[in-house]
Amino acid sequence: MVRGVPARSVELGELAGLVEQQPDLIEREPPNPANGVPIEGLAAWRDFRPSNSTFSSGAHLAVVEIDSNTGEVHILKYVAVDDCGRVLNHHLAEAQIHGGLAQGIGQALYEEVIYDQDGQLLSGTLMDYALPNAQQIPDFVTALVETPSPINPLGAKGVGEAGPIAAPPAIVNAVLDALAPLGITSIDMPLKPEKIWTLIQAARKGTFKEPDPTPPPIFSTEIRPQGGGRPEFA
Repeated sequence: MVRGVPARSVELGELAGLVEQQPDLIEREPPNPANGVPIEGLAAWRDFRPSNSTFSSGAHLAVVEIDSNTGEVHILKYVAVDDCGRVLNHHLAEAQIHGGLAQGIGQALYEEVIYDQDGQLLSGTLMDYALPNAQQIPDFVTALVETPSPINPLGAKGVGEAGPIAAPPAIVNAVLDALAPLGITSIDMPLKPEKIWTLIQAARKGTFKEPDPTPPPIFSTEIRPQGGGRPEFA
C-alpha cells in the first residue's frame, strides 16, 4: 500500500514474485554476515545485540488470613505493581502477570515434589501434585509503571517472571507476619495446612524450635583442580 494513497496497493505475494523476476526493483541487501551468502529476493537481515541485560522491578503485597484450627491460608488481597518497561499490549502484559502470580501462589502454598525412602517419586501426577484451582486464586489488583529501558529500541524489560518471583516471598512474609505473635519467624515452602497447624500447636505448647538454616552437607561442594583435557568430578 502506498502511504497516503490507500487505493494503490500490491499484494505481498505479488511483490515477492516481482522481486524474484526483477531483483533490481529493490535495494540489494549486503550478504548474510553469518556465512557470507547473498540475500536474494524479498528478504532482509538485521542483527541486534544489546549492550547489557535488562532488569524489571516491582512491589507485591499480600494480605492473608490463617485458620488456626486447620492451618489453612486464605489470601484476602494481592496487589502487584510492576515496571516492565514500555508496554505494547496491556491486556497481554496483565495476563502474563496473572498467570505468573497463579504459578507463584502454587509454589508458595501447594506444590511439592515428594519422594519415599527408596527414592521413588510419590507426586508424579497431577492427582498427587497439588496445583491451585480457580477457587484458590484471589482477585488481583495490578498496575503497570512504564519506565522504558535504555538498553533496547523498544524500551522493554520483560514481565513473564514477575509473578513467580514475587508471589512466594510476598505470601510467606504475610504468613510469618500473621504467625509472629506466636514467635514463629521462619517456615519453609510450601505452606501446607498441616505444616502450619503443627507449628501453631507447637508454639502454643511451648515446644516450638526455630529450624536450623544451615544447609545439609550434601549441598556443600569441594572445588578440585581440573587436569588435562578431561574434567575430574568428585
